[in-house]
Amino acid sequence: MPACSSAPAAKDPPPVVVRPSGRRLPGILASALLLLGSGTAHAIQVGEVGIHGLDEPMTENVRVALSLVDARGEELSWRRLGYLITAAEKETRKALEPFGYYDPQITVERRREGDAVAVSIRVEPGEPVRVRHSDIAIIGAGATDRYLKQDLAKFRPAPGETLNHESYEASKVRITRRLAERGYFDADFVSRRVEVTRAEHAADIDLVWESGPRYDMGTITFTQQPERIIRDSLLEQLIYWNEGEYYHQGRLDRFRQSLSQLDYFAAIDIVPQPDQAVDGRVPVEVTLTPAKRSVYTAGVSYSTLDGPGIRLGLERRYLNDRGHKLLSQVDYAKRRKTATVQYRIPAFAWLDGWYIVGAQGVDEQSKYIDSRRIEFTGSRTGKINRYLTATASMHALRERWRYAINRDQDGDGVPEPLPYQYGTYVYPSLRADYVDADNALFPRDALAGRLEIRGGAEGLGSDANFAQAYGSLRWYRGVGERNRLIARGEVGHTFTGDLVNLPPSLRYYAGGDRSIRGYGWREVGPSEETEGGRYYTGGKSLATGSVEFEHYFNDTWGVAGFVDSGSAFDDRPDWRTGVGVGLRWVSPVGPLRLDLARGLNDPESSFQIYLNIGADL
Repeated sequence: MPACSSAPAAKDPPPVVVRPSGRRLPGILASALLLLGSGTAHAIQVGEVGIHGLDEPMTENVRVALSLVDARGEELSWRRLGYLITAAEKETRKALEPFGYYDPQITVERRREGDAVAVSIRVEPGEPVRVRHSDIAIIGAGATDRYLKQDLAKFRPAPGETLNHESYEASKVRITRRLAERGYFDADFVSRRVEVTRAEHAADIDLVWESGPRYDMGTITFTQQPERIIRDSLLEQLIYWNEGEYYHQGRLDRFRQSLSQLDYFAAIDIVPQPDQAVDGRVPVEVTLTPAKRSVYTAGVSYSTLDGPGIRLGLERRYLNDRGHKLLSQVDYAKRRKTATVQYRIPAFAWLDGWYIVGAQGVDEQSKYIDSRRIEFTGSRTGKINRYLTATASMHALRERWRYAINRDQDGDGVPEPLPYQYGTYVYPSLRADYVDADNALFPRDALAGRLEIRGGAEGLGSDANFAQAYGSLRWYRGVGERNRLIARGEVGHTFTGDLVNLPPSLRYYAGGDRSIRGYGWREVGPSEETEGGRYYTGGKSLATGSVEFEHYFNDTWGVAGFVDSGSAFDDRPDWRTGVGVGLRWVSPVGPLRLDLARGLNDPESSFQIYLNIGADL
C-alpha cells in the first residue's frame, strides 16, 4: 500500500476546461504594423514595459509571465520583437486567469525611443468568473471525520465567490494533507475538475476524494547512531498513546517536541512507515543522533551596578544512560559573585518534567548592601499541557546582610556600620508558567504569564512567618506588517508582621531594564537617605506596568518608544514613571534591545542606558 496519497503536488494547477466566449482581440495587429513600418536589417532593444489597469498582485503576476520583460536590454531582430509583442497579449491573459479573470480587454501599444521600443499593456479585467456550482466531498471512512468535515466547510472559493486559483489550491492541499495527518494513507482523488464557461462568467467545481480506511498507531522503534546514549525504556515513557489507537501526525509532532526538550540529541528523525503496516497499524522508526555531551560557555559582562565581570559554565547534557544532567556556572563580577550547581533527573511517571536539586551561593557587595547567602532547592517540574508548566519546590535559605549605612549607634559621635542580620528560612513554593506564542524568539501574537505562591512559618524552619503571592503577564500583538505592540505588568505582595527580619532576597524591588526603565536597578522602592547617598531596602509589595510600541523598517532593524510605571512599597505606593526610546535588531538568537530612558520622578541620574539580548519569551 502506498506511503501517502497519490494526489498531485500542491503547485499543480487544477484541471480546467474552458468554454470560449467567442470573442478575441486581434493580437497580431500591433506586430504586423511594426514589421511593415520598419526594416529588418537593424537590431532593436526592448525598453520600458508598462502594465496599467491592474492591482499590485495581478500586475506582478503579469510582469513575471511576460517574455518581453525577460528580453529587456537584449538586442533583438524586428521579427523577434514582433513575435514577443504578439505573445504579450496571450501571456497577459493567461497570467490573469489565476485571479478569476478569463475575459479581459487587453491593448498592447508600442513607441520608439531611440534604439529601443517601449511597450505599454493596458488591461480592463472585466467581470470575474465566479463559482456557480461546487461539489466538494470525501467518501469512504473519512466521510464522518469531523475535522475533515470542518475543512470541507472552509473550502474556498465557495459558490458565489471569484474563482481564485490560489485559494482553490490552498484548500485542496489542506484537505489532502489533513487526510494524511489523520491516517488516511490510501486517500486518492475520484474526481478533480474545474469547468469554466467564459460567456457566463461561471465555474463549476467537482472535487471528490476517496479516503480509504484509517490506519492506527503501530510499534515505535528507536535507533541511536552512531552510539546509544540513553536507554530506550526512558524514551518509551514519553509515548503517551497505546499501540492500536488511531493514527494522528499530531501525536508524533508532540513526541518530537518532548524528545527535543530533553536536549540529548542533535537530530531527531521520526518516520511513519504506512507501506509496512500490518493489520492497519503503522510502524514508526525514530532515529536519534546524540548531541555533544559537554557544553562549555564563557563570556564577559559589565553593568554600572556590578562592574566588569566574567561568566564560565559547564553543562553535561547526559551523565549516564538514565538521562541525568549536570549544570554548573560561575558569574564573577567586581561587586557581585554567584556560583550555581544544578542536578537534573528525568521525571515522566506523572507529568513530563524534571526532578531538580540545586545549590546557589551569592556574594553581593554594592553601594546599597553587603549580603551573602546560600540556598538549596529541590523541585519537581511538570508539563500540564502545551501551554502550562507547573513547578513545586522546597527551599532552604541562609542569608547574612546589612545595608551600607553608617550611623552613630552608641552616641559617641562616630558613625559606625549597621550590624549584620542573619536569617534562616525553609519554605515551599508553587509556580505556574503559561506561554501561548506564535514564535518564542520574536512573537507577534503571544500571551505569557506566571503565578507563584510561597511561604514559611516559625517553628517549621523559618525565622519569621511570611507568605507571598506574585503574578506577571506579558502580551504581544503585531500591528500591520512592520509594527508590534507590547504590554506587561506584574504585582506581588508579602503577608508578614515581621518585615524587618525578612532578608533582601525575599523582598520586592523595582527599577531597571525588566522593570521601570529610566531608573537604576532596585532604585524604586523604600529607601533611606544618608550622607553617603540613598539606599534602597526593598518593600512588601510590588506593582509595575509597561506599554511599548515597535516599528521595523525591514525584517531586521527597528525602533521603539515606551512608557514604564510602578512602585515597590510597604504601605502606600510612591509611583515612578520612565519614558524612552530604543533601537531594535532581530538577531538569530533573539532581539537585541538598546534603550535610552529617563525617569520623570527624581531619578538618581538624568538618563539610563540598557542593553539586552535574547528571546522575548
